[in-house]
Amino acid sequence: MMKALLRTAGCAMLLLVATSVRAQLVIEITRGQEDAVPIAIVPFGWESTEGAPFDIAEVVAADLQRSGRFAPLDRKDMIDRPTRGDQIRFQDWRYLKSDFIAVGRLMPDGPDRYASEFELYNVLTGQRLTGHRLTASTSSLRAMAHRISDIIFEQLTGIRGAFSTRIAFISVEGAPPQQRYKLVVADADGENQQVITSSNEPLMSPAWSPDGQSLAYVSFENKVSAIYVQTLRTGERRRVSARSGINGAPAWSPDGRTLALTLSRKDGDVDIYTLELANQTLTRMSFDPGIDTEPTWSPDGRKIYFMSDRAGGPQIYEIDVDQPNRARRVTFEGGYNARPRLSPDGKRLAVVHLDRGNFRIATVDLATKAVQVLTDGRQDESPSFAPNGATLIYATQDRGRGVLATVSIDGRVRQKLAASSGDVREPVWSPFPPDSRARP
Repeated sequence: MMKALLRTAGCAMLLLVATSVRAQLVIEITRGQEDAVPIAIVPFGWESTEGAPFDIAEVVAADLQRSGRFAPLDRKDMIDRPTRGDQIRFQDWRYLKSDFIAVGRLMPDGPDRYASEFELYNVLTGQRLTGHRLTASTSSLRAMAHRISDIIFEQLTGIRGAFSTRIAFISVEGAPPQQRYKLVVADADGENQQVITSSNEPLMSPAWSPDGQSLAYVSFENKVSAIYVQTLRTGERRRVSARSGINGAPAWSPDGRTLALTLSRKDGDVDIYTLELANQTLTRMSFDPGIDTEPTWSPDGRKIYFMSDRAGGPQIYEIDVDQPNRARRVTFEGGYNARPRLSPDGKRLAVVHLDRGNFRIATVDLATKAVQVLTDGRQDESPSFAPNGATLIYATQDRGRGVLATVSIDGRVRQKLAASSGDVREPVWSPFPPDSRARP
């Protein structure tokens, strides 16, 4: 990590206005649950002489299949296409071995507005499980489809769906010394990619603000590291830390007022600090002569977890924000545990764990200290929890290229997200949007 912080490249040029990304992410499900639930997502009805503006059911089926928990019925195997609950002949769908069925309609709802009505049924009992009416503009029809996926997923699993969230990651194209770095934001399924910042110098360590409206990140655009905060909607950004030495690994406090970050000050130590964004007040959190870096906050904002080599190798420690100079070791299994990220419920850490000579993603139960290795790559890194805590996204290598991958928290469901060109790395999953339970 320290070598990465010291990398530099050619002259930088920032694009402050978000632009579309040509290199799309291609999703490949590499492992799903053997007992995935069979479900039918029937194409939504559309009553017009013109073609439907968007295929809602296609996105919903893809979302549910990508979760690994569901096995949507292929459209070519559907013997009927009902659009309302009273049109469903449940015996037909029992014959097709579907446990659940979702039906719906899309219709105009004013200038550049559409409404979608959908219902979810238990095929075995015929029970109506839920039904909703959502509205959206033409540009947000995909978001409406993700919202429907979230509703179905939560209804059937009891876990809040995260299909309406986003991911941020670093894309790198070209060969040294002509590499181009991009900070990219995309929907959770890899669609709707936008470049937030682009530079000939390294970009790294993106971090979402708690409200999902801003990103903090490290840029080397002036040939030294500096931390920036950028508002996604407007493109406005400000440099919040450009102190002498290392400025790295920003992490937002739960209230969005403070960043934890890694700094190297005049004494040469690399330590954890907190930075109050409103007044630039710095508070030192760690004091060991070793390397302390990669901070992450507990959900209540009272603790900071970080990686330190003070015991001779990378391990995870915790400190109380109110009593900073009292670090306690958290990880004890294995000689290498790094890049900690806390689950949304605060009960486990995701770490990069050295497993039989390979760097893999693992979780550490904070109560029992038990370690569970979830991946089987050789160089897996940069884990980040989905906001519902059910999945982790991380970076890995595939045939010499950097790709992203996800794994369910039990290790049973895996998928790979590879860019059509270049490398992708350092993914971070957004929080739930503030209005994610409202209409899109």
